Amino acid sequence: MSNPAIDIASLTKTYGRDRGIEEVSLQVNDGEIFGFIGHNGAGKSTTIRVLLNMLFPTAGNARIMGMDVVRDSRKIKYITGYVPSDANAYPHMEAGEFLRYCGRFFSPDGNERRINELTELFEVDLKRKIGDLSMGNRKKISIIQSLLHEPRLLIVDEPTMGLDPLMQARFFELLRSENRNGMTVFYSSHTLSDVQMLCKRVAIIREGRIIKVEEIETLRKRQLRKIFIEFGSAEENSLTELPGIEGTPLVSGRSVRFLYSGDINQLLSRLSNRKIADMTVEEPSLEEIFMHYYN
Repeated sequence: MSNPAIDIASLTKTYGRDRGIEEVSLQVNDGEIFGFIGHNGAGKSTTIRVLLNMLFPTAGNARIMGMDVVRDSRKIKYITGYVPSDANAYPHMEAGEFLRYCGRFFSPDGNERRINELTELFEVDLKRKIGDLSMGNRKKISIIQSLLHEPRLLIVDEPTMGLDPLMQARFFELLRSENRNGMTVFYSSHTLSDVQMLCKRVAIIREGRIIKVEEIETLRKRQLRKIFIEFGSAEENSLTELPGIEGTPLVSGRSVRFLYSGDINQLLSRLSNRKIADMTVEEPSLEEIFMHYYN
């Protein structure tokens, strides 16, 4: 049985008295696209920086492809690509000059074939200086640089920030293609629609702690339902006595919307003595589930 692509055990990073991450534990399977979601400041980037040995852990440990992230950092860098949230490279260098410079760390010819293939896909002008590029074009350069050496593991942190919808679509298709060829993707973002589109499993991090690791379909189908009810009159819309309702229902006249985690048959039984004009039961979006766990 192969090692997990990422194996994190009780990982903690503190900054003096300030919290970074606390007791983070999770496993990412080799060959999957794994989502890592949380609000800004939740601990996503700190976790990634410890994985990449940019920060030393205060406690706990982490392994990438079976290798310790501190002891085997140099080996790990040869098989890992990274797209940071702040895509800043050497501003005085032309895009092509920078990419060939990065490519020569892995290949004598600077991975020229790979550079041409990816710059054509992302429509990058190799002769422009990086300092003159827009945020979106700098992000394209960062994506290309991360994939030059065809890594076994790609770690991305808010990768679509600055990309227009066309380039986002091309990036997603590229990730799916690379994943079909065996690359594992660790996709960190607070853009939940991206995660829902790409990932099968997701970890939710809040205030430095993992609060849930689950398959997205399981989160959506087994635990919560989004329910809309239109009663015959506004006097019948009270649901305070019903178990299984998550959070505070949104009430507007005769209509009520809420998330429900209980037995749907029990709910219908409790409502059987009220006049109902309309009722809809839907699967909640990942964003609604995410807000449920955060609240």
